[in-house]
Amino acid sequence: MSLKLYFSPGACSFVPHSMLQLAGVDYEPVMVKLHKGEQHSEAYKALNPRGQVPVLVDNGQVITQILAIILHLDQKFPEVQFLPTGTVARTKAIEILAWMNNTVHPTFTHIFMPQKFSDDLAVQAALKTFNTQTYKGLLSELEGMARNAQTESGWLSGKHIGPLDAYALTLTRWGSIAGIDPTSYTALWAHIEKVAADAAVAKVIERERLQLNLYKPD
Repeated sequence: MSLKLYFSPGACSFVPHSMLQLAGVDYEPVMVKLHKGEQHSEAYKALNPRGQVPVLVDNGQVITQILAIILHLDQKFPEVQFLPTGTVARTKAIEILAWMNNTVHPTFTHIFMPQKFSDDLAVQAALKTFNTQTYKGLLSELEGMARNAQTESGWLSGKHIGPLDAYALTLTRWGSIAGIDPTSYTALWAHIEKVAADAAVAKVIERERLQLNLYKPD
């Protein structure tokens, strides 16, 4: 088996990075330093012309886009049970993953990189302010999911830790970068600490040298 994951510390690539570690399989993690523009190199764009992470290479087959990579790893390692196997439960888990990726994730992008959406500095400032407030509401939705997990299965997608939990950790950490105190979402923060305490996830956090809470009070 030949598996190679291209990741950047703290990016959404943390999700498949955690999945591979949780699966306990041999793989090669390759760091892409986004702040140094390595994603724009000719070698990297030969893998992913969009210049994004993550990229998974499975026996020579290049797979991009986080949802595709998550579903690929779930099918490749069914014994790990990353996602529920029941039809409705699995569909609902993918529904949450899609929401994380198509709603929560781009909302943070509008905060962290408003220059992608306007070259007007005033518009950029307005985008940051507006989307920070929106992001607080999205974290409240995650708070509700975490609260339900506490009283039901223990993890966001069922009885096993999986990509929803790793993505929730990433999104919550991003909130702290946006100036939102993650500890104010008590159930969510407790869940994130539980995810981070898992031995496999902790290994990824160590490799990526991540600090879970980057919030700095004014």
